[in-house]
Amino acid sequence: MMNNTSKKPFNFPAGTVIRGKWYKSIYTIVKELGYGANGMVYLVQGSSGYLALKMSESNVSITSEVNVLKSFSKVQGTPLGPKLHQVDDWETRGQRIHFYAMEYIQGVNLLDFVQSKGFAWTGVLIAQLLSDLERIHGEGWVFGDLKPENLIVTGPPYRIRCIDVGGTTIQGRAIKEFTEFFDRGYWLGASRRAEPSYDLFSVGMIFINLAYPQRFNKTETGNMQQLRKAIGAKSQLSKFQSTIEKALQGTFRSAGEMRNHLLNSLSQGGGTVKPQARQQTGTGPAIPSSKPKAQRSRVQNQKRKKSSHFLETVLVVMIVSLLYILYIYGELL
Repeated sequence: MMNNTSKKPFNFPAGTVIRGKWYKSIYTIVKELGYGANGMVYLVQGSSGYLALKMSESNVSITSEVNVLKSFSKVQGTPLGPKLHQVDDWETRGQRIHFYAMEYIQGVNLLDFVQSKGFAWTGVLIAQLLSDLERIHGEGWVFGDLKPENLIVTGPPYRIRCIDVGGTTIQGRAIKEFTEFFDRGYWLGASRRAEPSYDLFSVGMIFINLAYPQRFNKTETGNMQQLRKAIGAKSQLSKFQSTIEKALQGTFRSAGEMRNHLLNSLSQGGGTVKPQARQQTGTGPAIPSSKPKAQRSRVQNQKRKKSSHFLETVLVVMIVSLLYILYIYGELL
């Protein structure tokens, strides 16, 4: 989660006990996870284990995010965001703080994962992300503040999860939260209207961020030309260049269309962890086989031979049984 404000809205130390006003649940703060424009997130321990708890002075912000999580929970398949646990208020020092507790998703953010495991995982994980965005968009939402800090990779098997839904906006409205590096308004002066193409622009910038971990600033004449130069300067991005540029230009009509284009690029390139069929069910990409192609072919041939021998044996048994039955029938006659 990226810090979008210069001042923390709250500063509660580890060990602080939060008592819900309405449901009386007790949560103990373990550590701070992050803060942004609309509140603070802590890792807490409750009666059911570790949870992430977001608190805010704004009941409107909390209610909006809770509605997003409830909407996401109705979508079939792998959860798009954290599972909602409980919503309540906390009264402390004469102040009422609104909060909700949610699933604590353990893992590392996308940028750290790629730096640790290698850039070869980028295509697979972004393809997963695009599948999730297709479902989010189908429910009438746009994620908005899409960036590596808001994307956690869990596993193995590795699976990308969206966290911090504070920027998620109903389609057609103005984007609520954004980070400049991933914002098309910042780079191209384009609309900040909540629509699928806004998220897809951010996905294009995520590709660039993974190749430029420190990011870079917009020049005075910065625009699409600057971004093209940045893409062309990194060999890791060469196989994705067409997909990235189309996303930045708003060519794709949907996340699904961008995903198909990306997978076509991956199928034409080498040295990439390729997604398998089970990835589409949300179980994550399979680790590539370490067996050489020739060895795999021998194993497959052996399996086919065994299968053929088994079928031959079954056929012989059936013929012998049939002849025996005919013989017995002849004797009876």
